[in-house]
Amino acid sequence: MTTDLFNDLPTPDVDWYPDWLAPAAAERLLARLIDEVQWRQDMMGTPAGRVALPRLTAWQGEPDAVYVYSGIRNVPQAWTPAVAELKAAVETTSGARFNSVLLNRYRSGADSMGWHADREPELGRQPVIASVSLGVARTFDLRHNRSGVVQSFSLKGGSLLVMKGDTQAQWRHRVPKEPRVSGERINLTFRWVTPRVTPA
Repeated sequence: MTTDLFNDLPTPDVDWYPDWLAPAAAERLLARLIDEVQWRQDMMGTPAGRVALPRLTAWQGEPDAVYVYSGIRNVPQAWTPAVAELKAAVETTSGARFNSVLLNRYRSGADSMGWHADREPELGRQPVIASVSLGVARTFDLRHNRSGVVQSFSLKGGSLLVMKGDTQAQWRHRVPKEPRVSGERINLTFRWVTPRVTPA
């Protein structure tokens, strides 16, 4: 008995819009975000101790959208104008509602994000996570947990990738280092976080 391997390859549950924004609009938004967002250098826990994340980050959203990952407790900053505009547009395209966004600023190809899945309990069982990219193109890999199959996307400026369904449960994703890449990239991942009360 033979199996058609091509038909049996797993595929992630994603919607892909490579040309979601016009190039000029994407460039304007990149410049606005670099200027208006309060960027920070977070530290994460590793077996070797706490180390700096290889990128800059920011967390914006509704006041009760507190999010914890990699030992980092993110209390949201208020929506800034460009981020609020993008949120409204992403909600229209995806048909989903979001109360928060994680912004990652990759300063060059040396900045990266390792393999992980967004499976924190406050995201729910089948989270919808909408990823907007601005700036230089970077590779985005999705790897199936069981089979090891990898699907890669080139996330260029102005693209939108919406992950949904069982993608976080069945796949991990990363942005690998690309030493030959120069120039900045900002990625915004809009999501819904179960609201929690922030201690006074």
